[in-house]
Amino acid sequence: MGLNIRHETMTLYLQPLREGGSLPGLVEASDGFRYAAKFRGAGHGTKALIAEFIGSELARIAGFRVPELVLLDLGPEFGRTEGDEEIQDLLRGSEGLNLGVHFLSGALTWDIIANKTDSLTASKLVWLDSFLTNIDRTPRNTNMLLWNRELWLIDHGASLYFHHSWSDWEKAALSPFPYVKDHAMLRDADRLAEADREMRGLITDAAIDTVVDALPSDWLAASGSPASVEEQREVYRSFLKTRLSNSEIFTRHAIAVRESLV
Repeated sequence: MGLNIRHETMTLYLQPLREGGSLPGLVEASDGFRYAAKFRGAGHGTKALIAEFIGSELARIAGFRVPELVLLDLGPEFGRTEGDEEIQDLLRGSEGLNLGVHFLSGALTWDIIANKTDSLTASKLVWLDSFLTNIDRTPRNTNMLLWNRELWLIDHGASLYFHHSWSDWEKAALSPFPYVKDHAMLRDADRLAEADREMRGLITDAAIDTVVDALPSDWLAASGSPASVEEQREVYRSFLKTRLSNSEIFTRHAIAVRESLV
């Protein structure tokens, strides 16, 4: 059974959400809801959208709370009245299919000192980010939110960094995750072996197929890769399945790094 990802149209650009090269924006869509829009014309282009899509949906399958993703169409007339030239250029360069993340109004940034979760959840999150090679969940930038007194995960666009060079993916799939040393939750993750067993029961080969099959072909075609759409889809599928079946590599590494810190 495939993913049920809704398809909406951007109707209004409200404001940029934060500083930075990717310039995500708060937008309103045809369903009347607000979304944090990730634009195909920004930074790493559709590769960031692909990583966001795969990372978010696998995190959801693994039991984490992740805001709903929607596919957002941006028409050629959108943003013509935008006064900021940089944003107007971004919107012009993002005509077509973009990604929206449901905006959690009133959410607060998760503070790793003030906000605590149980050690198994912390361990599962370290495992997940090691699996996805997500370099962007550090104490400085946790990409975690506190909303309705619960932990929510956002911003997986820095995952799967192998696809920026698109070479030697087989070696990357079998590598530990060196950036785990900077993970916001590593010190609390004292149940990594248990997390490995549980996560492998949730993120299965079938789950990977479901998510990768749902990737919009348009993003793959526009990714800049010399490989065809289906060849790219197969590499993502194979990378994730290889990494999953060899999860002891990055799990053991994370355990060793944590033990050196505590």
